[in-house]
Amino acid sequence: MASGSLVNRIASGSGTFVILIILMTVFSILTLKRQSVTGAEAGTTAAADALRRTSSGAPLVIIAATSPLDREFAEAARVYLEQNDRPPAGVITGAPPDARRLLDQLDAEDRFPETIIVTGTSGGWTVFERYSKFREESLLMPQEVLWPDFLKPGNLLGVASQTAIYAIIAVGMTMVIIVREIDLSVGSVLALASVTTTVFLRDYCGGADAALPAVLLAAAIGLTVSTAAGAINGVLLTVCRLPSFIVTLGMMLMARGAAQLVSNQQSIGSNSIPAVFRSAGSNGPLGIPNPVWLMILLYAAAHFLMARTVFGRVLYAIGGNPEAAALCGIRTQRYRLLVFAISGFLAGMGGLLLSSRLNAGDPKYGEMYELEVIAAVVVGGTSLLGGEGRMLGTLAGAFIIAVIRNGMNLMGVESASQNIVLGAVLLTAVLIDQLKRRWQ
Repeated sequence: MASGSLVNRIASGSGTFVILIILMTVFSILTLKRQSVTGAEAGTTAAADALRRTSSGAPLVIIAATSPLDREFAEAARVYLEQNDRPPAGVITGAPPDARRLLDQLDAEDRFPETIIVTGTSGGWTVFERYSKFREESLLMPQEVLWPDFLKPGNLLGVASQTAIYAIIAVGMTMVIIVREIDLSVGSVLALASVTTTVFLRDYCGGADAALPAVLLAAAIGLTVSTAAGAINGVLLTVCRLPSFIVTLGMMLMARGAAQLVSNQQSIGSNSIPAVFRSAGSNGPLGIPNPVWLMILLYAAAHFLMARTVFGRVLYAIGGNPEAAALCGIRTQRYRLLVFAISGFLAGMGGLLLSSRLNAGDPKYGEMYELEVIAAVVVGGTSLLGGEGRMLGTLAGAFIIAVIRNGMNLMGVESASQNIVLGAVLLTAVLIDQLKRRWQ
């Protein structure tokens, strides 16, 4: 009984979040190393240090890379120097060739800088070594601190942004699996929605010059197509009584083929994507990507729907005991059709967000997404036998998959080993589900 209780806690939604926190802690420890501080505060500190160590009137330059934090660093350093009546001889936020052009000009004018304020990234460039007047002590880098690569803000935002699309599709997949079905078509439906929307923008809305109403119309068409694909799955399942595995496998092939035909097997490039469409996948309030905000709102709504409404209770009843649910007067086939339509709609939404983020539509989008999404749902504690599962558990499961993959990338683990690890995680999740049922 004690073992059963432990398995139940691990398989619960709260247990999944505990596992997620443990994984984040482990990868934080494994990626811990000394890092150069960057950003606006680091730029101000570096500029103050440069004034103290540089003789009066000697030229100063600021050289940084192109990342947002490097740009903040360079701007803050420039402002501080100008406020102290020591404007820099040059400011570069770019690549090594940009730095070389500036230094060549200053060297030719016999004004080679006594101090070069750099970030941790630009400080590693070898371009400085080609100048005879350069000394290693001329480089002034921000102080270093011990910090994990995993917990860098850019990395965490990247993980959240990449997870958002899988997680949004996983909402529909959770509903499908709760009613004892499966949907293998979500990746192909995603691609179909992507190319339908972008082709319509290119051919009928003026491409990059499309206005907001036209963009909304194109998005509505893409979502209508994806919802229709999901509804067709539901009709074949409920009316024709075909197994969901076969139905959605067929739709996976048909939707992928349709996406290839619509796009002529070509990617629809950025010259056909208007700025207003691209903004959907860009950063929103507080610098957090818009897909992440949408994911948060969607999961809050889905959690309420499944935990607090009749609709949610009906889905759990159908998955727990379909015969009993039918005897209670629940129209089980209607609800099954509905959840497949929802799954198609959310797959289409994922396609629009992916096209917006990558600034293109492509029939290759979504390949293997169905496996990633199913893995997130199962790892999140939803039973493949139906009747059990929580939306917040699915959200945690999606992040568990993303954190494992991201952590292994940061550690330099090759893709083959990553697949072995992720496969083992999925098998472990299914084993825990089986043990939980055995000990109930």
